[in-house]
Amino acid sequence: MKEERRRLLAKVAYLHYVQGKSQTLISKEMNIYRTTVCRMLAKAKEEGIVRIEIADYDADLFALEEYVRKQYGLEKLDLVPNQVEDTPMDTLTNVAKTAAEVFRHVVKDGDKIGLSWGATLSCLMDELNPKAMKDVFIYPLAGGPSHINAKYHVNTLVYRLARIFHGNSAFINAMVIQEDKQLTKGIIQSKYFESILASWDQLDLALVGIGGEPNSREESQWRDLLTDADYAQLKQEEAVGEVCCRFFDQAGYPVYKGLQDRTIGISLEQLGRVRKTIAVATGKYKAKAILAALKAGFINYLVTDKETMLAVLALDEDIDLNNVLL
Repeated sequence: MKEERRRLLAKVAYLHYVQGKSQTLISKEMNIYRTTVCRMLAKAKEEGIVRIEIADYDADLFALEEYVRKQYGLEKLDLVPNQVEDTPMDTLTNVAKTAAEVFRHVVKDGDKIGLSWGATLSCLMDELNPKAMKDVFIYPLAGGPSHINAKYHVNTLVYRLARIFHGNSAFINAMVIQEDKQLTKGIIQSKYFESILASWDQLDLALVGIGGEPNSREESQWRDLLTDADYAQLKQEEAVGEVCCRFFDQAGYPVYKGLQDRTIGISLEQLGRVRKTIAVATGKYKAKAILAALKAGFINYLVTDKETMLAVLALDEDIDLNNVLL
């Protein structure tokens, strides 16, 4: 009787998975209820009669994505696999390719898009295929550096993205860090800055990178604007990373008010109110920063690589990494 039952399960599974017949058709052919067919297919998988494999893709990676997405309340998470022979540049390029596809599918006509800057987002622009959009407007999310490779500059990336989407753009003509808060206040309250300032409360979508600890070996495009006193204060207040040049602690709260007051850029509070904020980051040295951003909730889309994500999970005391990897 048991063997006959298993044979019946196998027959139903064969008709459905091999011959491609619908559950409705199988129920008619075998004179059983459709709900019974559905239960039999589930039982066939449960008992190992049916084993589903996804060719050329890491199913464990998809499982990890789903776990992390639910754990941190993300709308979407894309993890890029790491290969043994990959260099950091290979990983960055692969992450940028995936992020470009995610971003391209999320953008809609009429969107107001905020954009930060740096090497990661510049690489993303290299991978982003043109897409004709209607009434898309691109805004910078932070001021620029003192000196930089021009292709990483916020205005360059804003201009490139506007061309890719056939949209319009606004530019920012000020360094991200000013010498004192009065200079910052004067720029933000100036006539030319009105549209940019207003846009930060009206964004539909933001695309940002995540920077690591201020004392990390990260090759920064702008941190030369920070003084020794700034670095000392950031260390004292335990800054773990930054987004849009806004430093935060391990809980994702802004740190060092004196520097915040001298920074020209969207605030973390404003960023958290953007409906869709896509963060792109790679590198284990950014794990603390990524974890803080996830816990604080000012990003809801994330694209990174598997090794970086595992480093993030290893830091989270609320997670048993061994259970995650089972």
